[in-house]
Amino acid sequence: MTENQNHLYSIYSPEDLKKLSVSELPELCQELRDFIVKSLSENPGHLAASLGTVELTVALHYSLNTPYDRIVWDVGHQAYSHKILTGRREQFHTNRKQGGLSGFPHPDESPYDSFVAGHASNSISAALGMAIAAKRKDEKRVVTAVIGDGAMSGGLAYEGLNNTVEYDNDLLIIINDNNLAIDKNVGGFHRSMARITTSRHYNNLRWYVYRQLKKMGLMNDARKNRILRFGKSLKKLFSRSTTIFDGLDIRYFGPVDGHDVKNLVRVLNTIKNMRGPKALHICTTKGKGYEPAEKNATDFHAPGKFNIATGERQHDINDGSQPIKFQDVFGHTLVELAAKNDKIVAITPAMPSGCGLNIMKEQFPDRVYDVGIAEGHAVTFSAGLAKEGLIPFCNIYSSFAQRAYDNIIHDIAIARLPVVLCLDRAGLVGEDGVTHQGAFDIAALRCIPNLTIAAPIDEVELRDMMYTAQLKADRPFVIRYPRGKGYVVNWKKEMKEIAIGKGVKLHEGKDIAIASIGPITKTALSIAEAFAKEEGMPSVAVYNFRFVKPLDEELIEEIGKNFKKIITIENACVKGGFGTAVMEALQEKGYHLQWKAMGLPDRFIEHANVAQQHTDCGIDEASIRQSILEF
Repeated sequence: MTENQNHLYSIYSPEDLKKLSVSELPELCQELRDFIVKSLSENPGHLAASLGTVELTVALHYSLNTPYDRIVWDVGHQAYSHKILTGRREQFHTNRKQGGLSGFPHPDESPYDSFVAGHASNSISAALGMAIAAKRKDEKRVVTAVIGDGAMSGGLAYEGLNNTVEYDNDLLIIINDNNLAIDKNVGGFHRSMARITTSRHYNNLRWYVYRQLKKMGLMNDARKNRILRFGKSLKKLFSRSTTIFDGLDIRYFGPVDGHDVKNLVRVLNTIKNMRGPKALHICTTKGKGYEPAEKNATDFHAPGKFNIATGERQHDINDGSQPIKFQDVFGHTLVELAAKNDKIVAITPAMPSGCGLNIMKEQFPDRVYDVGIAEGHAVTFSAGLAKEGLIPFCNIYSSFAQRAYDNIIHDIAIARLPVVLCLDRAGLVGEDGVTHQGAFDIAALRCIPNLTIAAPIDEVELRDMMYTAQLKADRPFVIRYPRGKGYVVNWKKEMKEIAIGKGVKLHEGKDIAIASIGPITKTALSIAEAFAKEEGMPSVAVYNFRFVKPLDEELIEEIGKNFKKIITIENACVKGGFGTAVMEALQEKGYHLQWKAMGLPDRFIEHANVAQQHTDCGIDEASIRQSILEF
């Protein structure tokens, strides 16, 4: 079939989609699946989750009147089919690239993207707000929340569910269940009941009987609720199952086959305009239609480039001559520490492979706790472990730790519990874009009493900080470090304790002081060393503070006494960050230096590769060099 004959290449909006017959939709779904696999084999992105929602996406846009009707996606990496069908097919090759499409739904990109979807578990709450707003404005729009099964482990999803029944709304919640079932699918009877309860004839008859009884004065709200409860009791009796939706009086349909696009269209057309909140439970396969992704959904969640025919992923070849990732250094180091200290345990909110805890899980499976997409719970759970004498290393991506801010303050810091909070992906993270940048952790955390906050310059210092943290079992200890490869090939050196709040001068200078933390300090050091070899260049001193809190008071004094100019550099937001802390400390001691702050500007940083983002934010080597010369 040529490109012009494909159904997919005739679709530029959902209006074009509706020109197809229902019988043509399965073929369109296959074309969509092929398009996504081919595109992502060349331009990496989130593969398996989007393959699992192809039929659902087609059915939604076929049945609903989008963008007037709203679709709120939860965990935005499910939504590639949605982007392709809503006018972005020809731009899809720019997905996650600088200046191209975002990897997640974003309202600034398209009116079809009704809400930002980068973090998990927010769809029900956001969609409920939209549904209630529609009611208040007397708008006849259908509002649908599509929540992935992983996102149902987040507490916000249950807060939204609990509130759904309190107010008048017609919200439709679709649970995309890819084998982590909310409700056990028991036998043929259960499947038959799902088909009956989503039948148009059944629901028309149900509505007709209700209206007739109401006209005869035999039906009121109290009797209606008793009948509904009786119906649910019968359903539970015969199907031998129940759901959280039954308990909340949210009308429940399913489970249904999430890959039967014809039936999905029928079901959606039947239930979409029903009064009151309702939930449709669909069962899908992550990676559906591409065998390597079906067999190994974890590796094909975001596989990078891969060979379509064989499924072979294009890994970076490392023969031992290149540095490994910070995440792997963390994982191996934690195994070393845990082997010597049986009080050490590890916690992750659903990212064991991404953060390196899969390494410890292989060695000490009973000492690693994956709590699901529940960052707040991860922190408070860690606090409980620490309260009883264990030393929990709680690893959370910096951006996701924002979701646990109250827990850090209330459950760790106030009680001074010895939780080691490891903030992975701190700083700029690349193609995942605005929702994933680890920009705000320093500014958010440094104002909290009782916290020790550290940032290693390289892998060796990361190991030393981890070693120090488990020795200091009398305080909360935060370690932030970046995504990706480090700098040191021979990183596996004997670990040593670092004095809390002590930094180090890396380069002598007399004209300008650079104060920095984290790996970006290496860039400053490289520039200072180059200047020292060039005639007529400024003499630059470089200080690696290592700790944001407490700051090294001796280094502050040294800088204040010997310099009139200071540049602070950090891979984090400038507003309220490390540089601000340094200047506050200098001014408290009576020093008033001319200051230039370098870091992430006061805006959200869009998707691009990390090097491009560094340039965009002015913290690449060329920008830092130029800033020093201009200063």
